[in-house]
Amino acid sequence: MKWYRKLYLGDNAKDEKYRIIGKVRTSKFQIDTYLITLSNNPNNLMDIYLAKFLLQPHFKKTHILDDIYVIGIAKGREEAFQVIEKIISEVYTKTGEFKLREYYNFG
Repeated sequence: MKWYRKLYLGDNAKDEKYRIIGKVRTSKFQIDTYLITLSNNPNNLMDIYLAKFLLQPHFKKTHILDDIYVIGIAKGREEAFQVIEKIISEVYTKTGEFKLREYYNFG
């Protein structure tokens, strides 16, 4: 799993940034924490993962985690949508396009 250096954070996730990252890296259970990632599907811009889903056996495979690029963290579903709105707005304002992978130099 790769992490964007300047993560987008929801208001409720700001104070817990390092604790959240640490728990994700050590596969610890978290309640109501969402990771916003660049999508591996070319038809989508981003994916939203509830952090506890990453504890499933499917995600234990290294090659699966290597393809996940986290660009945002949120506490709660509504906050996740707000973070996504901020990301899309910023990318479109700066580039005039919605090419997130190119903007974040990933993939």
